[in-house]
Amino acid sequence: MFKSKKLLVGLAFSALFIGGCSKDASEQEEDVSKVDDEPAIEEPVKEETITAPLTGEIVKEEVTQRPIMVTVNNHPAARPQSGIAAADIIYEMLAEGNVTRFLAVYQSELPENIGPVRSARSYFVDMAKGFNAFYVAHGYSPEAKTMLSNNVVDNINGMNYDGTLFKRSNDRVAPHNSYITSENIVNGAEKVGASMNYSEKVHQAFYEPDERGKIGVETSQVDIYYGNSEYFHNTYVYDHQTNRYGRQSAGVETKDMLTGDALTFANVLFFEMKHQTIDDVGRQDIDLTSGGNAYVFQNGYLREVKWANIDGIPTAVEETGELVKLVPGKSWVHFVPASPGLQTMVKTQP
Repeated sequence: MFKSKKLLVGLAFSALFIGGCSKDASEQEEDVSKVDDEPAIEEPVKEETITAPLTGEIVKEEVTQRPIMVTVNNHPAARPQSGIAAADIIYEMLAEGNVTRFLAVYQSELPENIGPVRSARSYFVDMAKGFNAFYVAHGYSPEAKTMLSNNVVDNINGMNYDGTLFKRSNDRVAPHNSYITSENIVNGAEKVGASMNYSEKVHQAFYEPDERGKIGVETSQVDIYYGNSEYFHNTYVYDHQTNRYGRQSAGVETKDMLTGDALTFANVLFFEMKHQTIDDVGRQDIDLTSGGNAYVFQNGYLREVKWANIDGIPTAVEETGELVKLVPGKSWVHFVPASPGLQTMVKTQP
């Protein structure tokens, strides 16, 4: 429904050059006649290349859709999830204990159905604010509830629309069975008076189509662990033919339940962030602003960079402060605790 839009602009020019002076009328008429018989010279059509803001991929029409961010459940009972293959970017981070959740960011397209949808955290809301996204969640932590009640971001929540905008699946048990359709996201935006027009530009740099940056250590596989549970052991394997990464979680290929398609990514990034446990439930507070070490996994190479908060969005940067170029395509971004740190949590294979 929400296909990315691009404006193709073509310019064509024809030039007709006539030179020389005639000595009499007959010669002038003859010269004009000869020129009229010559074909017009046309310059080649020049097309403006327009790319999707979040993927850098060439698209046909200008993107006018506001980003939509959805908290997606990643508990083992919630897998496989629906609609995640359509996301331009997926962020994975801890919600409580060693259980992670996804923030799926949609702009190029919006799938028919998304879920299971899960509850908000304060740093999820901060991420939505950075993107100026329309935020969708079902439930909230106390801190997130305050932020959402104060309209820090335009949002709809399943706590207010359970059974109306949000529907429960019969093949899973709560809280792993809340879903929302693309139609109901649009309806929800209308209910709360939120504009769905894209008004903010996301800061990101991409390689040109003919560029293939190969920087760092050649690496075919990266494994990342959240805690000791195999359920949150994620593996990314590089495919040299497609220049994309496949993903497994707990040894199972990550697929979209809606389409049956396996997810693949052009870029996989890891941001090392300070985490703090804030309550007995194990809820976390994640520092999205201070910056720190990061890894970028692309083109079959892994290298260490930095991350910085740029206009509210944690972003990969070089040591010089310049934006790290991404390979055009979808990206998966991990937020991981600075302690024990990336070196401990990430294992690689050459």
